[in-house]
Amino acid sequence: MHNKTLIELSKSLHNREFSSVELTQHFLDRIRQYDQTLNSFITVTEEIALAQAKAADKKLASGKAGPLTGIPLAQKDIFCTKGVRTSCASLMLDNFISPYDATVVEKINDAGMVMLGKTNMDEFAMGSSNETSYYGAVKNPWNTDHVPGGSSGGSAAAVAARLTPVATGTDTGGSIRQPAALCGITGIKPTYGTVSRYGMIAFASSLDQGGPMARSAEDAALMLNLMTGFDERDSTSIEREKEDYTRSLDNSLKGLKVGLPKEYFSEDLNADIAGVIEGAIKEIEKLGATIKEISLPNTRLSIPAYYVIAPAECSSNLSRMDGVRFGYRCKDPKDLYDLYARSRGEAFGDEVTRRILIGTYALSAGYYDAYYLKAQKIRRLISNDFKNVFNEVDVIIGPTSPTVAFRLGEKSKDNDPVSMYLADIYTISVNLAGLPGMSIPVGQVEGLPVGLQLIGNYFQEAKLLNVAHQFQQVTDWHQKSPEGF
Repeated sequence: MHNKTLIELSKSLHNREFSSVELTQHFLDRIRQYDQTLNSFITVTEEIALAQAKAADKKLASGKAGPLTGIPLAQKDIFCTKGVRTSCASLMLDNFISPYDATVVEKINDAGMVMLGKTNMDEFAMGSSNETSYYGAVKNPWNTDHVPGGSSGGSAAAVAARLTPVATGTDTGGSIRQPAALCGITGIKPTYGTVSRYGMIAFASSLDQGGPMARSAEDAALMLNLMTGFDERDSTSIEREKEDYTRSLDNSLKGLKVGLPKEYFSEDLNADIAGVIEGAIKEIEKLGATIKEISLPNTRLSIPAYYVIAPAECSSNLSRMDGVRFGYRCKDPKDLYDLYARSRGEAFGDEVTRRILIGTYALSAGYYDAYYLKAQKIRRLISNDFKNVFNEVDVIIGPTSPTVAFRLGEKSKDNDPVSMYLADIYTISVNLAGLPGMSIPVGQVEGLPVGLQLIGNYFQEAKLLNVAHQFQQVTDWHQKSPEGF
């Protein structure tokens, strides 16, 4: 059962080949068997899952079920879930039980899907390796000595190891696409404002965007159909007509104009990965696309701009975590200042503390213009680069990550955060511009997956999914699973 796609699972459930309870129990058993090794889940919601599965079976029996009714999934532990701990992988929220559901959770529940649990992540989504979690690092199922990527590493590892058919993730600077690449699955970050951020605990409000992580482009399209839509409770949600992201999956790629940014193929890119990416480009060319070299000249500025803007926004968003209203509170504070200082000092990890301090400094009097305002001007230049290129091409492709999954501790042991930040060199500019981007598996280097990144113009998710689906019709990298799982 765990090797079936969403379409296959849906057919089997509707044909009553097995029940949702049986399917759910199968995945719960796999989590129990394998997750002690991977640490991909923070909370497993067995009772809730089985109750939802029973309700789904009643719907299926009545003939009123939707296409995804009864299919299990995992929620990243950044989405609020009513009555269930929502921790953001931080001691700060270790005891936080959400009183409401995030909009994404509501939509998925309304579709009759079954929540297996909440997946591990980098603390408050800050990291590129899933090593900053208070609950410990997640392991990559392809090689458990290596990272799964971050911040949605728990979701990526769980999907790759077939502990869940699909999972939700969030992407602030590549946190869906990079772990999808390192774990050999498909992940898509839609256009900013397409998926509601209501109930998604904020890291950087102008960058964060939720999206699905799945085995294939078709599965991702089905999930995106559920997750998108206007939400009046989210001031950044875009009001536009509801889309069917599966509508153009089978379209031919003949005449498609594909751009290759020369900046993505520099000496920063591992030579073996470059070879795999070039092989994938040739496959896309065989499908009828025309390839053209393009330039995104401000790509090199994306990391410094991002690591001013994102920390500035996080320092503001995380100011509510103070030990007073909810979350962790230090013991026996001497006064109000001590309560604030010790609660935050004890509950936040090193990476979160680092980013709060950077952000507070960048926003402080005398530095706002020099850092934050300048970073926002660079952001506009990056956005204009994409705008100019999309006058010439339909889709941009290149590597998702400059390396395959690195070893646990490799980039963090020297306490050099910049080397970790460079892992997001190809993904960050997409968030700064608010564009849709996705990663699909296209090969392996030394037994570890390599991801190809697809970038589209605003609201062109269906086009990206079409390219990915057509590629997956002639290759089988998305069907491969790690040995032992």
